[in-house]
Amino acid sequence: MNRIEEKLKQIKEKKQKAFITYTTAGLPDLEGTKRLIKAQEKAGVDLIELGVPFSDPVADGPVIQNASYQAICKGVTLKKVFHTVEQMREEGVQIPIIFMMYYNTVLHYGVKEFVKKCNEAGVDGLIIPDLPLEEQDEINEYLNLSDATILIQLVSPVSGKRIPKILENARGFVYCVSSMGVTGQSATFHREVISYLRQVKEMSKIPVMMGFGIREAQDVAPMKDIIDGAIVGSHFITLLEENNFSTIAAANYCNKFKQDLNNL
Repeated sequence: MNRIEEKLKQIKEKKQKAFITYTTAGLPDLEGTKRLIKAQEKAGVDLIELGVPFSDPVADGPVIQNASYQAICKGVTLKKVFHTVEQMREEGVQIPIIFMMYYNTVLHYGVKEFVKKCNEAGVDGLIIPDLPLEEQDEINEYLNLSDATILIQLVSPVSGKRIPKILENARGFVYCVSSMGVTGQSATFHREVISYLRQVKEMSKIPVMMGFGIREAQDVAPMKDIIDGAIVGSHFITLLEENNFSTIAAANYCNKFKQDLNNL
């Protein structure tokens, strides 16, 4: 069983909900990224989305676009991010790590070589927003050779009739985009978000996570009986920037969110 699936199984057995955060690799620097991830793991975060900086992150809003730009300006590359993950694993970090990235980065590295490196470094999952289901055959060919790294599927309020097909062989969890557009939209969810999430939940054999626009646990209170967890990205990046990437501020926020999420 993949590390993501094992973690989610444990959460389900505890009758809890999963809390997933997004952190841009390389901010404030790569050592700082390691400290932030360790602080989040200790604070109770269940899974980490680690953003691999890219020059044209089309699914992301201004906050994550800027964070990605800042990391690139600091010289962060995919090779350096891989090395950072390897170091964390050697230092005892066990939290599942999911690369949030764009497919050009994978293609430039080489698909086969990329998957091999993910397996070796300790990357547990991939979220690739610009890789539609119909274009996933090549990367799946190599991912299916091992259980170490899995591809996470995304669905949106307009996925409609495609949802069953997208979920057919989905692994880990399904990432439900809660609004149209890009990340960081301040809990402005799609008007049909409840019925859409319920539709996904009824079809899915794996946990259903909700992301985009979430700031506090109360934002997902109306969906608490449908979703299996929440993902916070842009708001968490803003919080880190406002607090000079303080591990204490990160841990306090994560600890409170996790507790509030499971007390809804």
